[in-house]
Amino acid sequence: MTTTGDQTIRRWSDVLMPRTFTLWTMVLAVASVISQAGIIVTGGAVRLTASGLGCSEWPRCTPDSYVTTPEMGINGAIEFGNRLLTFILAAIAVLTILALWRLRKTHGKLFGMSLFLMLVIPAQAVIGGITVWTDLNPWVVMLHFLVSALMVSIATLLAYRIGAERRARLTNTPALKIQDGATTSMTRSSSIVLYIAGWFTLVMGTIVTGSGPHGGDPTAPRHDFDQLLVTRLHAAPVYLMVALTVVLLVVMYQNQTSARQRRAVWTLTAVLIFQGLVGFYQHLNDLPIGAVWLHMFGIGLVTWAMTVVLDVFNSKYETRPTQHELAPDDGQEALTPA
Repeated sequence: MTTTGDQTIRRWSDVLMPRTFTLWTMVLAVASVISQAGIIVTGGAVRLTASGLGCSEWPRCTPDSYVTTPEMGINGAIEFGNRLLTFILAAIAVLTILALWRLRKTHGKLFGMSLFLMLVIPAQAVIGGITVWTDLNPWVVMLHFLVSALMVSIATLLAYRIGAERRARLTNTPALKIQDGATTSMTRSSSIVLYIAGWFTLVMGTIVTGSGPHGGDPTAPRHDFDQLLVTRLHAAPVYLMVALTVVLLVVMYQNQTSARQRRAVWTLTAVLIFQGLVGFYQHLNDLPIGAVWLHMFGIGLVTWAMTVVLDVFNSKYETRPTQHELAPDDGQEALTPA
């Protein structure tokens, strides 16, 4: 006979480490995408408020303290606050690993993604420390940013796959494909090239930033590049992304694409329009802080949207039952893959 305490422990164990894909698992996956994109936005706030060296040391904030002090003012508080967000990312990553722990044998790739997101967090912290040690060297800042963008992309894939697993259970469809509509060589190749162009855009964007006035600190080193030239090089892959998005819009309506595929492309279209308008505004108005910060917010949206488009036209992922669903231990009927 189990005690009330044993039942409570088992209940919490089933909540934190479910035997199937629950709403809790989906919430954590979405929280991972939002938090990874959020760290880009807060990092931008650090840079735009010249708080990059608000904490002059790492891992300490000052030579004598791990936390900010009143003497460091608002810049110290902003930089230290951004550092604290690392612990929120870590907490979400740990909870995601726990949520997928009992699913790791049947869904090893999803569990591997959650491990990757967790393991990169301390690596990012070290890169952040090197950024401080090098007085905000723009190449190191560039690496710091690109790793964050990569984590947004991986978190997006994880969330999209967990979303598919949830849909499979809600619709009683054991084998559900993410790429569930018609595809052609044109849609597949266009989405792949678009994704690659997106990464060229991100790389060139960091070089533009490293050549501009918002270095995170008045003493921060800057790239010795012509800012107008690198801005034009940054815009070139953006034009390619727009052209490929138009191609997808035209081609997908000539084929039996799914509602999910069409929604992904239209979402990317809206995001590119938003990001393009903000980009042109900031360029034509000498990089006002508010517009630059809004542009960084758009970076997370673009990374998310282009990853989803890549996935819906190319993914081979297919949902499958968990061990619990194949061999339930509570008298429930087992699922049989289609």
